[in-house]
Amino acid sequence: MKNDRIPPQEAIRIEERWYVLATSSRAGDPARVLKHGESFALFDRFGDMPRAGTGEHGLYHQGTRYLSLLELRIDARRPILLNSSVRRDNSVLAVDLTNPDFEEDGELALAKGTVHLSRSWMLWDATCHERLHLANYGEEPVVVRLSMEYGADFADIFEVRGFDRERRGRLLEPQVGPGAVTLGYQGLDGVTRRTRLDWSVVPSGLTGERADFAVCLQPQASFDVHTRIACATPEDMPAPLEFAEASLAAQVARRAAREGCAAVRTPNEQFDSWMERSAADLAMLTAGNPEGAYPYAGVPWYSVPFGRDGILTALQYLWVDPGMARGVLRFLASTQSCEEDAARDAEPGKIVHEMRKGELAALGEIPFGRYYGTIDATPLFIVLAGEYHQRTGDDATLRAIWPNIARALDWIERYGDLDGDGFVEYRRRSGTGLLNQGWKDSDDSVFHEDGSLADAPIALCEVQAYVYLARTHAARLAHAFGEEAMGRKLEVQARELRERFERHFWCEELGTYALALDGRKRPCRVRSSNVGHVLWSGIASEERARRAGDTLMSPQSFSGWGLRTIAQGEPRYNPMSYHNGSIWPHDNALAAMGLARYGMKQHTALLATALYEASLFMDLHRLPELFCGFERRNHDEGPTLYPVACSPQAWASATAFYLIKACLGLSFRLQEPRIRFLHPVLPRFLDRLRLVDLRVRDAVVDVQFERHGDEMGVQVTRKEGEVEVSVVL
Repeated sequence: MKNDRIPPQEAIRIEERWYVLATSSRAGDPARVLKHGESFALFDRFGDMPRAGTGEHGLYHQGTRYLSLLELRIDARRPILLNSSVRRDNSVLAVDLTNPDFEEDGELALAKGTVHLSRSWMLWDATCHERLHLANYGEEPVVVRLSMEYGADFADIFEVRGFDRERRGRLLEPQVGPGAVTLGYQGLDGVTRRTRLDWSVVPSGLTGERADFAVCLQPQASFDVHTRIACATPEDMPAPLEFAEASLAAQVARRAAREGCAAVRTPNEQFDSWMERSAADLAMLTAGNPEGAYPYAGVPWYSVPFGRDGILTALQYLWVDPGMARGVLRFLASTQSCEEDAARDAEPGKIVHEMRKGELAALGEIPFGRYYGTIDATPLFIVLAGEYHQRTGDDATLRAIWPNIARALDWIERYGDLDGDGFVEYRRRSGTGLLNQGWKDSDDSVFHEDGSLADAPIALCEVQAYVYLARTHAARLAHAFGEEAMGRKLEVQARELRERFERHFWCEELGTYALALDGRKRPCRVRSSNVGHVLWSGIASEERARRAGDTLMSPQSFSGWGLRTIAQGEPRYNPMSYHNGSIWPHDNALAAMGLARYGMKQHTALLATALYEASLFMDLHRLPELFCGFERRNHDEGPTLYPVACSPQAWASATAFYLIKACLGLSFRLQEPRIRFLHPVLPRFLDRLRLVDLRVRDAVVDVQFERHGDEMGVQVTRKEGEVEVSVVL
C-alpha cells in the first residue's frame, strides 16, 4: 500500500485508513542496505542494528523482522567509526572502526586507534554473514573484550511502520547451545519463525541476548570472528554457508546478471558512478527473487512485487536488459486476476498492484497479500508487452502471454470504464484499500483548483494516455499475430480516445491538460507532472504537446532539481508532501521521454542535468524514491531530502538509463534490423558518451557520441553481426 506510509513510531487510525506519523527522519543518518531475494538488512553506519534511532533497522525476511537488535561493543563501549560504505556492486557493507581511549585507575590503559576492527557484512540466501577482523597495531599485547547484543521482535513490516495490533503471537524462549542461539516466535497465523545466530569462535559467554568474546592480541597480530544470522520458518531453514562460500556465490550471480547487458561509459567519473550504482541497485532488487527476474519495488517498505513499479522499471531498463521485462511480463501474466473480489479490488483481467507475505497479510489484517487496487498496471502491462516485442522480436514470449493481453484489454472495456463515457476510471471497492489508485495514491493527491478533493469515479489524465498507448501497441501486435479485425478495432478505439481526450482534458487557460475528471466529469484544473506521462504516451496533439511541455518546464513546476509533482501556486502545493509538490525521479524520466517525443530535446537535456546534479548530493550516488520540491538555491546546497523515502527504489534506479535513452533518441527496428538515434543530444555535463554492448538479436555494437561545439559526432566503434545503425541529426 503506497501511501504516506512511513517507518516511525506511532500511527493513528482515521475511519478505515491508517496514517503513520513521521516522528523521525532517515535523512541525517542514511541506512546501509543489503538485499538478496526475500530478505533485506538495514544497518546503521557502524554496521549495527541499533536499539535507538529511527526504528526500522533490522534483518527482514518475507515481510517480517527476524532481527531487530544487533550492537557490537568493545569493553562495553561503542567503537569509534572511521569509515562505512557499501561497495559499488552492493555486495558487501564494509565498516572500519577503532577503539576509544580506555582508562584504568585514572591512567590511560589503551590509547584510541590501537585496535582496528573491520566489519564486512553480506546477505545471501536468507542469511547475514559478518567477518569481523581485529588487528593490534600497538606495541604491547592487548586483551580485547567484545560483546554482541541481539534481539528479535518478529514484527510484521506494517507493525514496524506503525500499525497497531490488538493481539500478537508469542515470543519463544531462546535456545542456547554451544556456539549458537536460536530465537523464535509463534505467530497467530500458526507459523513458527526462527532466527539462528552462530559464530566461528565459541563465545566465552553466551545467553539468549548476548555473546561475549575475549581475544588476546599480540603486537601486529590479527584475529577473525565470523557470525552467521539465518532467518527462516522450520520448513525452509537455509543450508549454512561459510562467508567465503556465500561471497563466491554472490560474485557468480552478479556476473551472470550482467551478461548481455548494455552499459554506458563516459569521461565523467561521477556520472559513471551514478550509472554503476543504479545498475547495481536494480541487480540487488532483482537477485534471488522467487518471482524470477522481477525487481522488488524498494527497500525498506516495498521489498515485494508491485505491478506498476515493476512495469515502469522494466520499461526504463528495457534497452539495457530486456530480460527484466520478460520476467516482469511472465510473472504479472501468471498473477493476473481471474475473478471478482471486492475485498481485494480484484476483477477478471486486472493486473496485480502488490503482493505481500507475513503474518498480517496471512491473517487478512491488511488487504495486501494479493491486492489489485491499481487503475494503471493493466494498460501498462500491455504497453510493456508491446515495447518488449519491439525491442526483442520475441514472438514466443508474446504468443505465450497473448491471452493475458486479451484479458487485460477486455478488463479495460468491461471494468475500467465505470460509467460508459469512454474513459477509464477508478472507485475503491475494498473497505480498507486505496482511495486513489493511480501512481499518486495519497488520499489528497487528486483535487480541483479550489483545493477540494475529487469525487470518484476518477479518470486520471495519464491513465487515458496509458490506455491509448496500450491499444496502439496491442493493435500492432494483433496485426503481427494475424488478428486483423482485432487490430482494426483497437486502432479505431485508440483514435477515438485521443479525440475524446483532447475535448475533455485540455485546459486552454492553463496551457496544459487537466489532472483528472471527477465523478461529475468536472476537470481538475491543476498543473501537475502527470502531464509528462501524457506526452510520453503520444496521445497529445503536436501543438498542445508543445504548450504543455513549456508549461511543465516553467519555474512553477521545474525546481532546478527536477519537476514537482504539483506546480508551485496550486492550492495543495507543498514541497514536503509525498505527492503534492515533491520530486520523483521516475516521474521526471517519463516526462523527459515525453518531451523528447515531441522534439523538445532542450527540456529533456535539462531534466537529465538536474537529476544528475541531484545525484551528486545523495548518499552513495543513489537517487531515492523522491525528494522535496524546494527551489534550487545555489550550486553549493543539494536538494532537500524527503525524511522517509525508500532508497534504493527500483524505478528511481532505472531513471538514469531512461534519461540517456531520451537524450539519444534511441529506438530499435527489428525487421531491418536497425538501431536508430533520432536527434541525439548530450546534457551539458557530458562532452562524450559511449554505449557498450548494445545488442539487437545476435548483433552487438558500440556507439560513441561526442559534442563539438553545437555539432554532434556519432561513430560506430564496434559492430559484430548484421545490424544497421542510423542517425538523424
